[in-house]
Amino acid sequence: MAVSRKDTVIVSRRLVIEPARKKDFEDWSSLRRRSRKHLQPWEPSWPKDANSRADWARRLHAWKAGWKRGRAYVFLVRRLKDGRLVGGVSLTNVRAWPANSASLGYWLGEDYQGHGFMQESVKAVCDWALSELQLHRVEAGILASNLRSRKVLEACGFLEEGHAKEYLEIAGVRRDHVLFALTRS
Repeated sequence: MAVSRKDTVIVSRRLVIEPARKKDFEDWSSLRRRSRKHLQPWEPSWPKDANSRADWARRLHAWKAGWKRGRAYVFLVRRLKDGRLVGGVSLTNVRAWPANSASLGYWLGEDYQGHGFMQESVKAVCDWALSELQLHRVEAGILASNLRSRKVLEACGFLEEGHAKEYLEIAGVRRDHVLFALTRS
């Protein structure tokens, strides 16, 4: 399932979605710093050195290794018109046949909410995953209180499948999640 990292570019109507690169540090760090209060309630605990060069180097190393093994595909999302970084989308825990599935994650900078960027990028990445990676299934888990995420997933064709008790650690606490999936059929 591995695909070339350097050659992968997904372009939608308003967005360019590409693997994170070393040169993206300043944009990534700045957007994450400005959006910290907005993002922290929905994400795993941030490391003490969050958004630092050391944090970026660790992440980039892990993302490149995951991509090389065909187990994780982490993208940054930029506006097509001006190259502004708006967020990120990832496919992790990629599993080969017979599962042919992956877990979807995404985040959006606070200033870019309400413009449909997340829906557009999730749709584009899922279309890429189903065609390029030949996945059959993309899964996502959200906190029940995250109504914006529910709206994104439902608009992209995901269906609710159930609930998972203490599914992920979010902001330092194991939290229940609502599970969704998008299948090729």
